Amino acid sequence: MNAGFQLFGEHILWTDLIGNILSLAVVWLAMRKTVWTWPVQAAGALLLLAASLHAHVPGNALKQILFCALAVYGWVAWTRGARADHGLLVRPATVRERVVLLAVLALGTVAVAELFIHAAWLHVAWSPWANAYIFVGSAIATFAQSRALVDFWIIWMLVDLVGVPLAFHSGLYISGAVYGLFFVMVLVGFARWRREYRARRSALEPSGPVTA
Repeated sequence: MNAGFQLFGEHILWTDLIGNILSLAVVWLAMRKTVWTWPVQAAGALLLLAASLHAHVPGNALKQILFCALAVYGWVAWTRGARADHGLLVRPATVRERVVLLAVLALGTVAVAELFIHAAWLHVAWSPWANAYIFVGSAIATFAQSRALVDFWIIWMLVDLVGVPLAFHSGLYISGAVYGLFFVMVLVGFARWRREYRARRSALEPSGPVTA
């Protein structure tokens, strides 16, 4: 897990570098709604799991384990959607879904932070709340992505705002830089999915008065 190279005086892990390249590919693939999003995400998560264990970042390590499980769920869900007559349809979350997602984010962050604080074996020495927020937020974003909810892009934006400083502080410099790039790509993905949803809705709306 320590295999890597020196760059500007810092040791760069191959697992961190390649895992983040695959993570960038996941964002690009998600924009295009291809089912290859999920196996690529699983592969990247396994590599980043190794990098996180090496850097002693348990929140991120647990997140990668969860990503592997969610990748399987997402792969199945998107495959079924792609095989349907209408294809995989993206949509914004309902008010109820948004309330549930925000409630899970808030309550989940508290619960996981308490676990990090009191579970000494996790060794969360710096900002257990930030680690908990990233863990829960990433899980919710990935679940929302598997449901083809446009809102998942917004959740990723909120996660990135905390993920960038945490990654740099933990010595995962590639991850920190990639998180910054993620933010830009997420903005593009959000605009693309929202534009697709609006175009489909406009096509379904009647253009004029309906006559008998």
